[in-house]
Amino acid sequence: MEKVESFELDHRNVKAPYIRKCCTLKGEKGDIVTKFDVRFLQPNKEAFGTAAMHGLEHLLAHELRTHLDGVIDLSPMGCRTGFYLSIWGDVDPATIKKAIESSLEKVLEAEVIPAANEIQCGNYKDLSLFGAKEYAKQALKDGFSLNIFGE
Repeated sequence: MEKVESFELDHRNVKAPYIRKCCTLKGEKGDIVTKFDVRFLQPNKEAFGTAAMHGLEHLLAHELRTHLDGVIDLSPMGCRTGFYLSIWGDVDPATIKKAIESSLEKVLEAEVIPAANEIQCGNYKDLSLFGAKEYAKQALKDGFSLNIFGE
């Protein structure tokens, strides 16, 4: 059985916020996809409120595409401490950090959450612009490390 990459990470030893390059996958036809762990909150100590995380997901999913080519998906982690970002190509973590930070600056300016309606979202009533902005503000204040141990 193939191991789940994120289950191999000792969550007791990491220091959020950070951006970690989880893996680079190569498809049968040579396509390359890179997956990043974009960790906002300290595992097993903090967790996003669902409405705030959902709002931040919408805002980042929209805004990241203006800063990065080839975004496949931004997915919330089930533990509610961050997001997984999948992107075409072998992308440097510093590029992702810059795009995340630029996107979070735009989140602070947002007046509405994109796709916050019953046509485009499966749970559109559970979104918080205020909460998304609070988490964005805190992440920008703390700064994302490219070292998972915060050094």
